Amino acid sequence: MLHLKSVHHIAIICSDYTKSKDFYTRILGFEVMSEAYRFERDSYKLDLLLGGRYVIELFSFPHPPQRISRPEAAGLRHLAFEVDNLDEAVAHLAANGVTSEPIRIDEHTGRRFTFFFDPDNLPLELYEG
Repeated sequence: MLHLKSVHHIAIICSDYTKSKDFYTRILGFEVMSEAYRFERDSYKLDLLLGGRYVIELFSFPHPPQRISRPEAAGLRHLAFEVDNLDEAVAHLAANGVTSEPIRIDEHTGRRFTFFFDPDNLPLELYEG
């Protein structure tokens, strides 16, 4: 049996490194663990922390191909973040120019959630814990 311990990280390739770095650090509050420019690939690699844990690798590559990323497309559906207060989180996003969908109720758990999008239209979810 395979004994997985946890999710180690999530890799995201962005089309505008500066814009995505600002979004994930300033707006969402991730901390920079390390940042490197890889000359041979003309690519940045940014390792981001959330709650003291390594979570996201943010990459830039010249001219990455576009991918369908709506929540109902085949493949990874979305990345969800738990928050204590959904209303405060949505207000914070709005104050930073990020639009979120109307808040919904999960019919199975009764918890509130909403979707919003990163600068490359990657669907992200806030889920009230």
